[in-house]
Amino acid sequence: MVMHRALFTWFILLVFFVLLCLRLESRTYWNWFIIFLPLWVYDVILLIYALFNIVIHCKHESFKALVKNKNNLFVLIVILKIMTQIVLCLKLEYVSLNLSLYHVLIPFWLLLPILIVNVSFTLFKSASNY
Repeated sequence: MVMHRALFTWFILLVFFVLLCLRLESRTYWNWFIIFLPLWVYDVILLIYALFNIVIHCKHESFKALVKNKNNLFVLIVILKIMTQIVLCLKLEYVSLNLSLYHVLIPFWLLLPILIVNVSFTLFKSASNY
């Protein structure tokens, strides 16, 4: 099952990079929202998976256990990633909006420390199990 998820992830990234290269080489003039479509499909699948797990835990656990659920953090990470992609597409597609790069990267800068802490805790927890 893990192999299928990894292959699907690599396939989605491959399609995204092919579309990105076509757009950056000026072979196509597609909207930037279309270029990022494979990533959004993947994010929606991840979001549905996480929300489904949260609903399952709601039925079987108390509220305190639901707050400590790791899927809540996962939903926040996916939402921040989607927000980053949307703002980046807005900047690239609509130059007349004059969005500064600082404002475009705000969701990314919020996402980065969350990911660093999450990965650090996961690594320390797995290292302490050995």
